[in-house]
Amino acid sequence: MDRPEHRTGCCAPQRATGPAVPPPPSGHPKPAGQSAHTVPQAHIPAQTFRMGDAHGDGAPADGETPVHPVSLTAFDIDTTSVTNADWAKFAAATGYRTEAETFGFSAVFHLALAADPRDILGQPPQTPWWRGVRGADWRHPGGPRSSIEGLDEHPVVHISWNDAQAYCAWAGRALPTEAQWEAATRGGLDGRRYPWGDDLGAQEGERAGWRLNIWQGAFPAENTMDDGFLTTAPVRTYSPNAYGLWQTVGNVWEWCADAWAVDTYTRDLAAGTVHDPTGPAGTAPHAPRVMRGGSFLCHDSYCNRYRNAARTSNTPDSSMANAGFRTVSP
Repeated sequence: MDRPEHRTGCCAPQRATGPAVPPPPSGHPKPAGQSAHTVPQAHIPAQTFRMGDAHGDGAPADGETPVHPVSLTAFDIDTTSVTNADWAKFAAATGYRTEAETFGFSAVFHLALAADPRDILGQPPQTPWWRGVRGADWRHPGGPRSSIEGLDEHPVVHISWNDAQAYCAWAGRALPTEAQWEAATRGGLDGRRYPWGDDLGAQEGERAGWRLNIWQGAFPAENTMDDGFLTTAPVRTYSPNAYGLWQTVGNVWEWCADAWAVDTYTRDLAAGTVHDPTGPAGTAPHAPRVMRGGSFLCHDSYCNRYRNAARTSNTPDSSMANAGFRTVSP
């Protein structure tokens, strides 16, 4: 019988589903007598901003251009990614099992493996730094021999888009549209590369001079960990942007609500100023969904997607060790 594996992009491995597995339930009731979602909120004011890559940094296949005006209604957004502690409350209250748990495996970066050889189920030849690992899930981010002990304030990972939607249904929240996500990460700095401006350079007062958690060294064989982290960092490790959001770029990819299309911005530009866009309409339930922000694996030598305008996608049932989410007010 064929073993499960991940068809892998450089940033976000895609699940190649083997035998049909029933999808997880779409949501659960809130437990009585307790707040379902306790992540602090940032208020994003109503605004019109220029959405897209104003610097020519992105690849054409990522669809970061043309830059176009977008107007948004005010909304509230989580100041951090949802953490392991946050997800644990949800799992305890509902008994929810993630798709990584249901399928029985997920994708782990090779230097972070904590698994026996028999648990390595696949290694894509195009991107050999990823492994499909039996028993990798949110409680075991590196595989069966790992745990999240001491990682309460790290972002929860191995969460699919479907999983994130289930959390939102329970918490009375929503995934951000990618327009909401981009406006929030920009922090009012219209047209800038990063949440703090255009310069990636070291910043006095930040951890080892780094403003974000990305790869240092020769990818994918050596991470010098100049910023102190091989994989995820706690969600409040670096300074927040002007809106009070922590670590929107680097650390982990974040799911957005929108279906993916390379030509989304071309369609939007044809419509003029776009009001509260929600991405392509009429897409199939299993169509790829947008991911934003880059992760701890991003490196200039192959992936500079740790930018405000950067975008990629993955199928809604895919999970991996470098992807999580944050939520918005519905």
